[in-house]
Amino acid sequence: MKLKALLPSAAIILAILAAGCQSGDKKENSEASAKTSSTESSAVSETSEESKTQSETEESKTEESSAAGTPVDTSWFNDAEFIGDSVTLKLSYYAENGSLGDAAFLCAGSLGYNNSLMDIDEEGNVHPVYEGTKYTVFDGTKTIAPKKLIIMLGMNDIGLYGVDGAVEGMEKVTTRLAEENPDTVIYIQSVTPMLENMQLTDLNNTTIKEFDEKIKVICEEKGFKYLDVYSAVDDGNGNLISEYCGDPEAMGLHFSDEGCAKWVEYLKNHVND
Repeated sequence: MKLKALLPSAAIILAILAAGCQSGDKKENSEASAKTSSTESSAVSETSEESKTQSETEESKTEESSAAGTPVDTSWFNDAEFIGDSVTLKLSYYAENGSLGDAAFLCAGSLGYNNSLMDIDEEGNVHPVYEGTKYTVFDGTKTIAPKKLIIMLGMNDIGLYGVDGAVEGMEKVTTRLAEENPDTVIYIQSVTPMLENMQLTDLNNTTIKEFDEKIKVICEEKGFKYLDVYSAVDDGNGNLISEYCGDPEAMGLHFSDEGCAKWVEYLKNHVND
């Protein structure tokens, strides 16, 4: 920009020198002066237009950044229900600090997509308890009647049924929940990673990522909102950040309070994307 601004000045100096050397030729001097004036005017106009364009671009980027980075208030979760396994159970304890408003939690250890299809009285069921009563995720959701349903299941399915079996269970459960709760917006959270040194043969960060990629496609097809929580707690190499793990000597996949805080932060910044 500075170079373009200097070009007209250089042209003026040259024109003046030429006029001094050829003072007798007024016509030529006049033409040179007019040409210089035209060049200067053109350069100033070009500089002005480029400055305007640059300013408009910067304003546009600022507006986009502001919109993308505005988190929802905790009250956004007042009419939300979380369905999950022991990972989400830890989040429910953390949320007692009010960070997720009055959100309801329907979660239980070992709960998965496939075993959530079991009958309420079937032997070996692990259905969650809500306010003292055991429910299937379907009946519990009817009782709670949320406006927003935020689900994270699959960790307990991948090791038992493989990625494809886990995906099949996910599709069955979420399709039924959508049909039974047509006025509820459904959010599907990715399964989160494990510590690098705690991965198993069938359940590991590779199979988890494969599962997440497949359910993301299903979300796009069915109109569910996909939340990539995995990315928020990834150490950059696909593993759970050690500070975010609450059981590093046990399973290496449950969250610490610090991990839950990061999870909540991610949700607040992405539920409206």
